[in-house]
Amino acid sequence: ATSDAAPEGKGSQGRGARSVWRPFPHSEAFSGLVFPRTDVCSLHWTSEGSSRERLIKHGSWPTKKKIKMTTDVYRDVDGLHVSRIFHESCVRSAMAYKPRPGDVFIVSYPKCGTTWMQHIVYSIYTGGVPPKDMTEFMTRTPFLELLGAEGALKMPRPGAIKTHLPYHLQPYSPDAKYIYVTRNPYDCCVSFYHHTKSFPAYQFETKSFDEFFEMFITGTADYGDYFDHQLSWYDHRDDANVLLVTYEDLKKDARSWILKVAEFLGEEYATRLREDEEVLNRVLKVTGIEFMKGFNEEYKRWTEQAQELTNEISGLNVARESSLTDDLKKPMTGDFVRKGIVGDWRNHFSKEQIKRMKERIALKTRGSTLMDLWKDVELP
Repeated sequence: ATSDAAPEGKGSQGRGARSVWRPFPHSEAFSGLVFPRTDVCSLHWTSEGSSRERLIKHGSWPTKKKIKMTTDVYRDVDGLHVSRIFHESCVRSAMAYKPRPGDVFIVSYPKCGTTWMQHIVYSIYTGGVPPKDMTEFMTRTPFLELLGAEGALKMPRPGAIKTHLPYHLQPYSPDAKYIYVTRNPYDCCVSFYHHTKSFPAYQFETKSFDEFFEMFITGTADYGDYFDHQLSWYDHRDDANVLLVTYEDLKKDARSWILKVAEFLGEEYATRLREDEEVLNRVLKVTGIEFMKGFNEEYKRWTEQAQELTNEISGLNVARESSLTDDLKKPMTGDFVRKGIVGDWRNHFSKEQIKRMKERIALKTRGSTLMDLWKDVELP
């Protein structure tokens, strides 16, 4: 459905100017995925006034001017630095999605624990019954930027919508709930490196951690700057409809945090887990790292059959354009769920990289208590 006017933004919280819908011209083409004009993903979200000016005014998200493109894999979509794996119109559709009352969003910067939290929320809803396959999992926890608004609209309730969007680009409603998962920058960088190296579409298979470190520290990896993303959500950590969870706390005490997540989702879910130890233990088991590693082959199958499975989940008729077709059809070469540990940075960071990361942290978090989240974690 379309309308003349899109919903008002968050006003003083930084959503920016009033915006309007318009469809893409039928002949307009993009690299990556191509959707017919009739699809939800072909709706173009535009704003009165420059989105770049809006973002500079209301948020710290890096603009194209600040970003040196390291490869032809990445582009700027209305202020979001994102890879061409994501279709441009689907990203716009994702950002324009109007949350429905009761919507639950799982949000993070990439490789901070999003998939883990998806499994946790899914299992809380099902009482510890794991998904039968990746299609079921992705249907109940759709990736908004990959599928566009259609994925969220078709999601069976209860479910949870996955996004990697910073706060000022996140579809927002006071009637929705947001679980923000964060992870220390050192381990996030390492995990993101292995993730990027594993997907042929990133064209990073033969590149080194040193090269990825440069991208990470300059904010040119997928979804832009880590620190801008963290800070955009950290400022809202005390909002009633936001639950901030660290990867490290989940590792340290999964039981307590699963109960906190259940309480956040709804008292009925927390009561069920508190009163039925068998259900709680089942949730703990199926959300454990070793159990989730059992889905790695499913993740690989999903990357090989992304077009068909995306069609199945969203109902969209997806075709691929030539620029990334071959790479997108190749299976990932590593494991989607890898080590799942705290401290893997020790196996990758050089002394010089530690020094530069500490300088970056000091610069980006000046005046913020963000790094206090990891005061009990052994970091450089």
